[in-house]
Amino acid sequence: MKKRVLSLGLSLMLAASLTACSGGDGGNGGAQPAETKSENADSAGGENVENSGAAASSEGTLKIGGIGPLTGPAAAYGIAVKNGMDLAVKEINEAGGINGMQVEYNFQDDEHDPEKAVNAYNTLKDWDMQIVLGTVTSKPCIAVVAESQNDNIFQITPSGSAVECISGDNAFRVCFSDPDQGKASAQYIGEHELATKVAIIYDSSTEYSDGIRESFVSEAANQNIEIVASEAFTADTNTDFSVQLDKAKESGAELVFLPIYYQEASVILKQAADKDFAPIFFGCDGMDGILSVENFDASLAEGLMLLTPFSVDEAGSKDFVEAYQAAYNAEPLQFAAGAYDAMYAIKAAAEKAGITADMSASDICDAMKAAMLEITLDGLTGEGMTWNEAGEPEKAPKAVKIENGVYVMQ
Repeated sequence: MKKRVLSLGLSLMLAASLTACSGGDGGNGGAQPAETKSENADSAGGENVENSGAAASSEGTLKIGGIGPLTGPAAAYGIAVKNGMDLAVKEINEAGGINGMQVEYNFQDDEHDPEKAVNAYNTLKDWDMQIVLGTVTSKPCIAVVAESQNDNIFQITPSGSAVECISGDNAFRVCFSDPDQGKASAQYIGEHELATKVAIIYDSSTEYSDGIRESFVSEAANQNIEIVASEAFTADTNTDFSVQLDKAKESGAELVFLPIYYQEASVILKQAADKDFAPIFFGCDGMDGILSVENFDASLAEGLMLLTPFSVDEAGSKDFVEAYQAAYNAEPLQFAAGAYDAMYAIKAAAEKAGITADMSASDICDAMKAAMLEITLDGLTGEGMTWNEAGEPEKAPKAVKIENGVYVMQ
């Protein structure tokens, strides 16, 4: 069993010179976005969607299951992950596969629901899944990892950030954990002297939001940051933020920290503008996607800052972004980049471990667990990524600011 001690393992100094790199393979499993992609790639199928992209191979087929929301309130995240996975699988298969094996994948819709995520997992087991990529959101991921640990099936989540998402020794993640995001956010605000008086508006009904808030508060005291207001909402009260905004404004907050998803954030920004309340707004990876909210005035997000491992506007993302746009007629969210990196991490670890198609899922898992500690990945969401025994990635976090409708690395 791996140690369940959280290790930031990060370079907690956020340097403006850092950029994500889609570097060459070079024997280290580096992610390589191809310059051209199929124009007919599937973008957002419904339940029980099966996508292969695998051709016949004398070395057999490696079956990878994907789980995430393709419908419901978190569908934008699941569709992005499915697309990123799809893009990587097509590239890998076109380049000869993994150890000569072609990759076949089957992506199941969990609707951001833990029970449905477990049902999806069982469907994929019946399909003889050997590795699982997912789930996308934290509550479903926590439910599924309990099953995959019991079955000893290797699992990697691109975006499940709650600590418990990788509670099993079979599980790893590409994104930062919630505590890492909260601590790094407080450090960034403090080190860059963005504010000394900070208000927090968070969703107390989600592990994601509350976990980030908790670690942010713990680190704030070390950064000369005073928490002048901390106001909660829940999934049942996420349409009117008048009380929370009034308290933040009355407290004299210079910055409002929003460890929440972009849907609620878009409402908060609109209501803050209506109140002539214009502090700095600062979010985390769940904020990514705010510029694509339907009927949202993107000018309201001007100056918004967020920690994110990926930006479509940075130089190292260019090939991936162009390929993604050609395939799916949309700009990729960081969730797509995380899934893309997860697939290349699977490839690197599988090749390091020498897995073959005739191995059982349990034997593959045992081999992958050891190999993940030995690989280095130059991916879209981090250069020189490694993983520790807790399943956490070790890479430098980055911050962006929305300027003139685009993300600008800071």
